Amino acid sequence: MASIVQRIREYLQSPKGHENVEKAKTMARDPENRQRLRRLMDQMRGHRAHR
Repeated sequence: MASIVQRIREYLQSPKGHENVEKAKTMARDPENRQRLRRLMDQMRGHRAHR
């Protein structure tokens, strides 16, 4: 049985995996998505600080 890491590597090397990686890279370059991610990270950090 293949380990989860091995299965992920195989997926990332497949055509569908390459397509999804490129899609993620494109989304990561979008300023609006970057701002959303920053807000989410700030919320998580703030939430963790109160514990």
